[in-house]
Amino acid sequence: MSQRAGIVKDWISDSIDNDDLALVKQLQTNILPKRSIQASQDQILITIGTQNSLYLLARLLGDKETRLAVEEPGYPDVRNIFSSHGAIIVPINVDCQGIEINDKLKSCDYVYVTPGHQVPTNVTMPMQRRQALLHAAEKYDFVIIEDDYESEINVLSQASPSLKSLDTNGRVIYIGSLSKSLSPGLRLGYMVADTPLIDAARALRRLMYRHPPANNQRTCALFISLGYYDAYLRKLRKCYQQRWTTMRQALMNHLPQCITTATVGGSAFWLKLPNHTDCEQFTAVARDIGVLVEPGTIHFSRFQKDHRRYIRLGYSAIDSDKIELGIKKLAQLLKDKAQPDICTNKYD
Repeated sequence: MSQRAGIVKDWISDSIDNDDLALVKQLQTNILPKRSIQASQDQILITIGTQNSLYLLARLLGDKETRLAVEEPGYPDVRNIFSSHGAIIVPINVDCQGIEINDKLKSCDYVYVTPGHQVPTNVTMPMQRRQALLHAAEKYDFVIIEDDYESEINVLSQASPSLKSLDTNGRVIYIGSLSKSLSPGLRLGYMVADTPLIDAARALRRLMYRHPPANNQRTCALFISLGYYDAYLRKLRKCYQQRWTTMRQALMNHLPQCITTATVGGSAFWLKLPNHTDCEQFTAVARDIGVLVEPGTIHFSRFQKDHRRYIRLGYSAIDSDKIELGIKKLAQLLKDKAQPDICTNKYD
């Protein structure tokens, strides 16, 4: 049988609850080592993306007595997924170094974090805070769920070590994705954890969809093994660096009063609008003039005085030569005091 015929046979076979060994091997030898993670085959599970990994964990770990700490503001889907399985959500404020380490963590069973680029602020958790979080996990006896969101998109510095690579006590469940960097429609992710948890997640996954499509797994494995993935990431970083720099400069020139966090990468900026400006009304007016902006309210789990003043600006799908024009249009909206549709006194 030719090599091509063998590959096709692998694609069309039902693997039941097994993953494509070629992709697992690439994760072990190419992807995970970049995050300083060493894992055996039985410590890795292929999923259909980060949300799927979180759903599996919520089904396995979440009940009405489970307390999950989440970043505030933070990724809304993790709140929704775990709360739908009965878990109690404990919002923990985020500062310029990521999730705060405070006494609220004492009562938590799990702590979900995005330390590479925090969602939505994009701040990167420094080494001192990472060590403090791991120390707190040991002291208060909780498990960390590390979502390594956009760890590969650093434009000003090398990526910080993953929490999983610093963990010496089995306190970190690691979640990664190939969808964000390679292709959102690919829907391939992975989970790294101790073998008993991976075994339980694999058994649950089998009841849901058996395994991710074998053709997608093998194609991705070949793409990585032939060096195309690394070449693609180099090109992506170069492109993002140019766009990040362009947007950062445009914000400093036209919206300096809105810049809220210092970042080293990621695919978006988190901005705080001036007083008496409602983010949802602002984004609606911005859309009417051709500028798409994400209102920040979705990232907050509770009412706060300023929670309606934040917006998120992405740049990954915008040509560099269009970025400054869009920022100028947003600046003009804020300058135009005759725009009652973006102003409110209700939340100040």
